[in-house]
Amino acid sequence: MKNIIKIGTRGSQLALWQANWVKNQIESGFPEIQALIIEIKTTGDKIVDRPLAMVGGKGLFVKEIEKALLDKDIDIAVHSMKDMPGDLPGGLCIGAIPVREDPRDVLVSRNNIPLNELPSGAVIGTSSLRRASQIKYVRPDLTIASIRGNLGTRLGKLDNGDFDAIVLAAAGIIRLGMKERITQYLEPDTMLPAVGQGALCIETRENDADIAPILAVLDNRDTRIPVVAERAFLRKLEGSCHIPVACFGTLKDRELILTGLVASEDGTQMVKEVSRGPGASAEAIGTSLATTLLDRGAAQILENL
Repeated sequence: MKNIIKIGTRGSQLALWQANWVKNQIESGFPEIQALIIEIKTTGDKIVDRPLAMVGGKGLFVKEIEKALLDKDIDIAVHSMKDMPGDLPGGLCIGAIPVREDPRDVLVSRNNIPLNELPSGAVIGTSSLRRASQIKYVRPDLTIASIRGNLGTRLGKLDNGDFDAIVLAAAGIIRLGMKERITQYLEPDTMLPAVGQGALCIETRENDADIAPILAVLDNRDTRIPVVAERAFLRKLEGSCHIPVACFGTLKDRELILTGLVASEDGTQMVKEVSRGPGASAEAIGTSLATTLLDRGAAQILENL
């Protein structure tokens, strides 16, 4: 087992919080190990003036970090799971999925007004097609405007009056100690979360005998099973930031309950289904749910996109 482990991460405030959390978990569980954090700038961090759907989607936040992992410049990488593409590069794997933070989306509005009370024409900031389509589905009278940048930047734009409200992941705002800014938690029946939202991904090289026993301690079964199903759903749809797709699973006892959604960009069309089954069949359930959605109209929605 290594005495020093290098952790690769993006340099944003939230990414560093996540990497430091993993560092602390490793060092507290294995006092003989020192974990070092290596900041890596990704393409997604460099492009802040355009929606990600226009410039390449999910992989923009992980490619440079994955290259460092393959080149053995780092030992593990810590990502937000929702930033991970459905398929990983050859030679890499998801070594651990720690316990999940709140997976919901939240609304933060300037005057603390909930979604159903915002005035017609109110401007909602989001860079996510998934969020935009679901907002348009329930409130077609609202105006959606693109917003990019880290959490502090987005909240600053809201406070400056550029937007009436913004939609964020609950996990990020909670992790950074800004829970008091939340106006409203958007329940999954209103805003179905992104695949893996609220979960961390600890990526590593396949068959790394030095790292595997350490990551095994960080892995959380009740998080891994739903996330495995969500990611299987994503892979079947070949999903990315280019399409409004959402999937969220929960595990109750040993039963997995998985909800999947595909919507048109303007929110006028939506196909949504729920599947249940044993947690041991998580991947098959995710793939099957995606197939069901494709058969029931999602294929046509995706083709029109």
